[in-house]
Amino acid sequence: MVKKYADLYLDARHALLEKEGQFASNIARELICAASGKTAEQMIADRDLYASEEVCELAESFVKRYCSGEPMPYILGQWDFYDMTLSVTPDVLIPRDDTNVVTELAIKKALFLNQNPRILDLCTGSGCIGLAIAKRVKDARVTLGDVSQGALRVAKRNVQEQKLGIRVKCLPIDVLKPAQDFLGTFDLIVSNPPYIPTAEIEGLEPSVRDFEPRLALDGGEDGLDFYRAIIQNFRPALNPGGWLCFEFGMGQENAVCTLLEQGGFTVTETRKDTADIIRAVLAQKREDS
Repeated sequence: MVKKYADLYLDARHALLEKEGQFASNIARELICAASGKTAEQMIADRDLYASEEVCELAESFVKRYCSGEPMPYILGQWDFYDMTLSVTPDVLIPRDDTNVVTELAIKKALFLNQNPRILDLCTGSGCIGLAIAKRVKDARVTLGDVSQGALRVAKRNVQEQKLGIRVKCLPIDVLKPAQDFLGTFDLIVSNPPYIPTAEIEGLEPSVRDFEPRLALDGGEDGLDFYRAIIQNFRPALNPGGWLCFEFGMGQENAVCTLLEQGGFTVTETRKDTADIIRAVLAQKREDS
């Protein structure tokens, strides 16, 4: 059944009120705008016009999905990260503000590397970290790697949408296996790998546990499997004196730094997020490793 935009909005707000309270109005507006392709201003101007049956059905499905707990980025199919609007699907983690920390740390280092640095973003997901680096470091040549074909499809779409295809490529890479020779060597490797201990997955918020890809969450028994693997398997893929930059979970900084030191790296810097939690580390490959 077709409805006026005003009624479509009011129905959405009513459906969201119990779940979202004072935020119901804003969320209803965002969902209706997404379904109709209109801006908030356009929707207000058209409030007395009838929306098409297709828009009404899409808006109602968006509201139902949101009420079921599905994260907004998956409903919208996109999310903003580091001055970019990126495509996202349930094949990839939603880019979060926490990841700004490792992104900024990697960019800071990449800006002072030799000309035309080669940078590898492992467990890339949507490609958000590597693409942010490529946007900021204008001569960087960036490789986005992930074992998930679904994630690589999303990353490739984002490379195209950000118009970075000349300097950024996407490749299937399994970090649990030794780096393949054809990859060559890199000046900087950055990664936000899976780091949730397996036993803690079921205790995550439902919006994460039930909707985000477990492949991108589960870090093994202690949450550190992928750090061990990357340090061992991709250290040979770093140039002499090359750099490795990791994001990790709350309270994992000591364990990750110890793995780096034991694996032939010297930790040079850690970074905190806006909640004063240490979230990222930068380490340099030692000459004797």
